[in-house]
This record gives sequence, structure tokens and C-alpha cells, in this order.
Amino acid sequence: MGDRAENLRCALTSLLEIPGVFLREVSAVYLTEPVGFSSENWFYNLVVAVETALSPWELVARGLEIELGLGRVREGGLSDRVVDIDLLLYGESVLQGRWVQVPHPRLHERAFVLAPLCELAPDLRHPTLGRTMCELLRELSPGPEVRRLGRLSLPIAGFE
Repeated sequence: MGDRAENLRCALTSLLEIPGVFLREVSAVYLTEPVGFSSENWFYNLVVAVETALSPWELVARGLEIELGLGRVREGGLSDRVVDIDLLLYGESVLQGRWVQVPHPRLHERAFVLAPLCELAPDLRHPTLGRTMCELLRELSPGPEVRRLGRLSLPIAGFE
């Protein structure tokens, strides 16, 4: 909702303001049809790789804080939103908790996640499925459309 590119920039800036979180890579932005509900609005998606000593639970908590700070309202179910931040992977960890599931439980089913992941780490293997991100993307049945838009201009050193 709103200025999607600016929402992504603000979310990335907020992420980098978290002590102990260091940005390593940012994928291009992908335009994606909504998945799981109907809307006229398409989503901007990207993937970032960070280095951190924070735990997965701390990262998820900080992501929720960023979402709230940008105006996200959770009403239950899938709907249009200002921003949505998910923890997809945490190294090779496999975690199953109430608030944190790593790898993300639907990562392997979503082209809008796999396409930018393939851009950053094509040979990265899914910790439980053992397949690379690109293998998982190739194996997906045709689904919602995903279009690569290009790089987001970021006011961050090394990512202009």
C-alpha cells in the first residue's frame, strides 16, 4: 500500500539501524501478483542478506517492530499491507517455534521469494529439502506472475 518503493527503502533503512545487523546484499525488486487473496494491488518484493549475531527470535521481533513503525496493521488473514518482513533462512538452522519457523514454511512454494533468492544465492541449499533455491524455482508449477523490475536506489553506502 502507498509508495511501495519508499516503503522498501524505509524498511531497509530501519533494518540497518538495528545494532548488530549488517547488510551484505540486496536483490532487485520483483513485482508480484497477490498470493492467497484477491487485490488490484501488486506487491514489490525483494530479498536481503544480512550478517548478524542476533538470534532468529530477535530478528523476527525487530522485523515486527519495523512493520508497525511503518504503519502495518494486522487484522488476521492475508490482505494488502504497507510492508511485510519475513525471516526466510538463518544460515543452515532449522527452527520450529510458535513465532519463528526457519526456513520459512512456504519459501519453497513461492516464486516471489525464490526468484530474488536465486539472484543472491543460486546455489544455496534449502536446509531441509536439500535442493538449491534455483532448483526449487524451476520445479514450481506456473503460478502468480513475478516480474523483475530492477534495483531499488538505496541511500546506503555501497548500494546507491
